[in-house]
Amino acid sequence: MSLGRWGFRIAVAIDQLGNAILCGNPDETISSRAHKAKLKGKRWGCILCRFLDWLDPDHCAKSVEWDE
Repeated sequence: MSLGRWGFRIAVAIDQLGNAILCGNPDETISSRAHKAKLKGKRWGCILCRFLDWLDPDHCAKSVEWDE
């Protein structure tokens, strides 16, 4: 496994840990959870997705996990 791929996996694991700490599904990223919240009109999801989408266009929508 390349160092870049390993780093990506570690970043996803930290993201999922953060979501679990915030009482979310431990197998879902914060970005995925934020997109679902945004679709429900929750303010925090809209704000977080606007910021993340500014850094990486459509970041939240691309990261959503519908089965999580």
